[in-house]
Amino acid sequence: MRILFDKNVPLGIRRFLSKHEVRTIIEMGWPEQLENGELLKSAEEYGFDVMVTSDQNIRYQQNLTGYASSIAATVDGAATGSYTFIEMPLPPKRQA
Repeated sequence: MRILFDKNVPLGIRRFLSKHEVRTIIEMGWPEQLENGELLKSAEEYGFDVMVTSDQNIRYQQNLTGYASSIAATVDGAATGSYTFIEMPLPPKRQA
């Protein structure tokens, strides 16, 4: 399966998707400022089966271990043209 990572997706997730071809928008040479509609259109035109994106900026470094298996299982079971939301809540803010 060909997978496209949006700019805010933690690259560490890539290692859990070793069965798949994973590219980032940077690797594709696309501008980071692509609007969602343009990004989806480009992903489809270039033959990506799945696009993984994050709606929020990641403010703190996260331990992805708890999320990675869920993401990998969802991607492995995805059907072309489907949409699945995987919730990845931000960790609690550190007290200063």
